[in-house]
Amino acid sequence: MNQRILVPAFVALALLPGRLESQSPGETSPRTHQLKATPKTVAWGYYDAAAPPVLRIKSGDAVEVHTLVTNSPTGLERAGVRPEQVEQALRDIHNQVTNKGPGGHILTGPIFVEEAERGNVLEVRIESVKLALPYAYNAFSPRGGFLPEDFPRQRSKIIPLDEKRMFGRFAEGIEIPLRPFFGSMGVAPLESSGRISSAPPGVHAGNLDNKELVAGTTLFIPIHVPGALFSIGDGHAAQGDGEVDLTALETSLTGKLRFIVRKDLHLQWPRAETPTHFIAMGLDKDLTQATRLAVREAIDFLTTEKRLSKDDAYMLTSAAVDLHITQLVDGTKGVHAMIPKSIFTKR
Repeated sequence: MNQRILVPAFVALALLPGRLESQSPGETSPRTHQLKATPKTVAWGYYDAAAPPVLRIKSGDAVEVHTLVTNSPTGLERAGVRPEQVEQALRDIHNQVTNKGPGGHILTGPIFVEEAERGNVLEVRIESVKLALPYAYNAFSPRGGFLPEDFPRQRSKIIPLDEKRMFGRFAEGIEIPLRPFFGSMGVAPLESSGRISSAPPGVHAGNLDNKELVAGTTLFIPIHVPGALFSIGDGHAAQGDGEVDLTALETSLTGKLRFIVRKDLHLQWPRAETPTHFIAMGLDKDLTQATRLAVREAIDFLTTEKRLSKDDAYMLTSAAVDLHITQLVDGTKGVHAMIPKSIFTKR
């Protein structure tokens, strides 16, 4: 299949007749919706084509969304968070939500995008991401992480966040620069997949844990069901590539995302774009296979978008494209290929 992807944002706007740049008589402007995390607006631990939407929007609309830290109120308090610093929404959800999936993430959504159809692509423009708490946590246990045999114990750590300076104080003399992003952004899988865990990423995107997806970037996700049914969560204040102990700087976030249905694109796997790079992704339980997929996706981008021959695309990937381990701990491992825009001197 001929795949096209990552049209620059200003071009994508022009591809939306009557919605963003110009409007036909009688058409309404794109709206901005608010979606807070409550017991009635979350999907706990799953993506599911049968999940009822909590919000309906149109292509071009934006949503100001709130996501919750992936931990329990008692877990946060045991780690040192004062009771008054635990969000009431988190308490309400833990007390009231019984319909849980196999994963652990509290996802806000799903959001139904009216024009979205199977085979389209959902363009998710991440316009802003902000901290919702003055702290984050990191934790490990023998049940997860990349080195459970080396760390057969459980430990949690609260990291104070300085939003003004945008640093997290990990320890005396150690500060982590903050680059908040949503670890999980995804759509519903095929109906035949049923309810799937929020933990492993896949063709639906989901728990990508890609630290490049900060404010000002765009994620492109293949759509598998009508309406797309987008959900979001797993807020991170910062993360290292790999996320080796299973957690990052886990926290609650707010953000503004704009959703565009792209009927001109046809993708097999999620891709992304930052101000400086195009990003191709590979996901597989085997790290080598995930890397092969990321390289093939990069080559596909270079042949379809930049019109290179397959041979030249392979050589350019070796000469100029960086491969990063996205994460190693979600069952399905991730690798992403960073294609620098600076190497293309002609549009």
